[in-house]
Amino acid sequence: MSAFTPTAATLSALTEALIPVVYEAGAAIMEIYASDFAVERKDDQSPVTAADAAGEKIIVAALSRLTPDLPVVAEEAAAAGDIPDVGTGPFWLVDPLDGTKEFVRRNGEFTVNIGLIVNGQPVLGLVQAPALGTLYAGWVAEDGSRASFRETSAGRGEIQCRVPGAEGLVVLSSRSHATSEALQAYLADKTVASITNAGSSLKFCRIAEGEADLYPRFGPTCEWDTAAAHAVLRAAGGSLTQVDGSPFLYGKGSGFRNPHFIARGAV
Repeated sequence: MSAFTPTAATLSALTEALIPVVYEAGAAIMEIYASDFAVERKDDQSPVTAADAAGEKIIVAALSRLTPDLPVVAEEAAAAGDIPDVGTGPFWLVDPLDGTKEFVRRNGEFTVNIGLIVNGQPVLGLVQAPALGTLYAGWVAEDGSRASFRETSAGRGEIQCRVPGAEGLVVLSSRSHATSEALQAYLADKTVASITNAGSSLKFCRIAEGEADLYPRFGPTCEWDTAAAHAVLRAAGGSLTQVDGSPFLYGKGSGFRNPHFIARGAV
């Protein structure tokens, strides 16, 4: 594998090159969303539709063209047993349709996700919500420079995490998982203004754009579920750690399963 250096120029160029790719994947997903699509079940009983495969095909082809030396770990390919050896080098994590349950329920809260991992950390991410007409993107370069923005039909604007207000934390919880005892226990000693449910990786983006403060997750996720939105959150000044505060790293192998985590805005 040739050397890959995550400079600001490289990450900015890759981001711009991938924006039309996520829009293309999103358009293919929306065509299926508008149809009478079938819902199947994977081995873990999670739902999957033709939209997952359609989006993944577009994204993987583009990544293979743009960065042929970087391996791609994509959710549907991984479910079929096709997982490349990422070693210790840079690699892509792709979730072509995060929030398939939201897709099936037709509530619009599903996303297209592309994340780039370097040295165990997400350095670039794109999250597009095709039904909502919103794209989030962000990158963090090796020298610490960063950029994060939201793009809609009205244009593109910078986003930043906020410092929580005196009234307390705006907490986000998964729409598809009931509020757990673990979540209640974690929040017991904190001042909470509200708890709002939201679907897919949009929860990270809500924090990144300064609309919420905290997303504790005490349920199962995989690396492709979090990588892209984690990069956007990092770029916007937020953080993602394990529950005990230790670093949240990628390239773990063993099915790319994540530990429980806490996503935070600015401190």
